[in-house]
Parts: sequence; structure tokens; C-alpha cells
Amino acid sequence: MSMPNTAAPKVSVVVMTYNHRRYIEQALDSVLAQRTAFPWELLISEDCSTDGTREVVIDYQRRHPERIRLLLSEHNLRSNAVVARGINAARGRYIAMLDGDDYWTRDDKLQRQTDFLDAHPECTMCFHNARVVYEDDSRPPWNWVPADQNPFATLEDMWMGNFIPMCSAMYRNGVIGRVPDWYAEFDMSPTLITDWQLHLLHAERGLIGFLDDVMGVYRQHGGGLYSRFSEQEKQAMTLRFYRKMNDAMAGRHRSLADVAISRYFLEWAEEYVARGERERGRECFRTCLQGKPINKYVSTRRLLATWARLWLPSALVGGRRGQAAAP
Repeated sequence: MSMPNTAAPKVSVVVMTYNHRRYIEQALDSVLAQRTAFPWELLISEDCSTDGTREVVIDYQRRHPERIRLLLSEHNLRSNAVVARGINAARGRYIAMLDGDDYWTRDDKLQRQTDFLDAHPECTMCFHNARVVYEDDSRPPWNWVPADQNPFATLEDMWMGNFIPMCSAMYRNGVIGRVPDWYAEFDMSPTLITDWQLHLLHAERGLIGFLDDVMGVYRQHGGGLYSRFSEQEKQAMTLRFYRKMNDAMAGRHRSLADVAISRYFLEWAEEYVARGERERGRECFRTCLQGKPINKYVSTRRLLATWARLWLPSALVGGRRGQAAAP
């Protein structure tokens, strides 16, 4: 059984929600089911929903007043301020994050992550795997974190891509101080990116630990803010993210940001080559050149090979390959 909330909480759970009426009860129930040897609190940051979500979270708070605190918007903010105020209000030593349309699948999740951070002071955060589930069954479920994930990750790893599902993140509170003002205004219209910035800020100050177990579900559904965009739109948003994040961090990691841009867009260029979509591949290749195209992840040979497959006639590229393979 979880301990009653009569002492200062060791963990603060922050749930962010807007128009999640169909999902919020499962999310909150998965939090309230947690079994721990320490007190914890639940902060629900609700952004003026129009579908009845607010009424649900108010009812939960009335039923669990010793456990739940509400942070309610007076009007729809639709910004990262909804996340920032939850983190800034957290009283726990650690902060666990959960979007209102996701949920946890293990009742010992908080205990296991807390035990891990207690045992690893060199880590400023930890995460676990999550199952990606498509509400419309358009794709089979899959695990967000790849099977070859290292037990500890670094700031460089985090710049190369966001491999941490928000429903799995637990931060060491106070490491970054108050959430920076720029985070609340980190506008990526027409959508929001809420988690990657926080992961980077924490990775700047320590290692990221990984617990190799599925303990949550990331839900893909029609109301998701990011999943509805096309590949090209997501690519444009990723490029904007790298540039904005580099500026927000005062250029402290510009080299890593440039490397990440080149690696990301070269991989897309290679994908389009494989599909036979050369014009899209050329667009991505040009963007690759805007970063740092020769780096530890991208060799000169790989870069030139992709260029050749995108701009040289297919027969000529194939012939050169055949000559290279000949004894």
C-alpha cells in the first residue's frame, strides 16, 4: 500500500491534460494505483478543457484531497506553461511526468524509478520503455525504446533524438532550478514539443538512466497534437526545434545541434532514396549540408554515396557499384 500523504512527498507526479475526457480516468487511476514505501503527491495541470475533462479532475480531487492538487487554467493557454507550472509547484525530491491521454501499466513504477535514482546520484533523470498503442488499430503496438538502448545515456545522445517517452520520465527535482522562462514560450506552432527540452536541460547536468522494462503506454489517437502531421511537416518542425533549442541554450551545444541536424536529414535522404523519391531526398540532403555533415556518425564516404544516388543517373551509380564489387 502507498503511504498516506501526511509527510513531505518524496515524489511529485505531474499530469498534464487538455480535452482528454476519454482517457483521463485511466491515466489518473494508473497513478493512484501506485504502491510505494514513501509518500507522494499528484498535481494535475488542466488547461481549460471543453469536453468535460476539468469536471473529471475536480471530482478526483474531491475524492482524494490528501493526495491531489489541481492547477487550473483560467483560459486555454496551449503552451508549455501548463507543464512548467506543474514542475515548479512540485514538492517532491523526484518528479514523474504523465500526459492525460497516456497511462502506466505497473503499480511499482514510482518505487522502481525512485530506487534507481537513489542508487545513482550521477543521474539527473531516468526513464523506462513504453508501449505505443494505436487507438484505431491502424498499426500493431510497438515499443518506443529500441532493444539496443544503453543503460546510461548522455547529453550527446539526447541531442541526436528524443528517445524518451514523456510517460516514462522521472526527473531529479531542483537540478535545473525553476523551469526557464523561455520554456513556457517555446512556440512550435502548429503543435507543441513539451518534453525534449526538459530532457536536454537535465542531460546537461548528469547522466540519464534507463530501466529496461515496459511500464507505460503512449497512446496514438486522432486527437494527438503531433501524430497528425505529414513527414515533411515533422521534418520542418524538427529542424526548427534544433535551431530554437540551440538559441535557448545560448549556443552552448551548437556543434551537437549541427551534428544532429545533419545526421537526421541524411537518414531521411537515405530513406527517400530507398523509396525512389529522389526529389524529397535531395531536399533533405540540402538540409543535411546546413549542419555539420561530416561527423562521427556520418562519414565522407556515406555522404558522397548518398549524393551520388540522389543526383547521378541510376544506371551510372549501379555500374560504379558493380565495378567496385568486382575482383
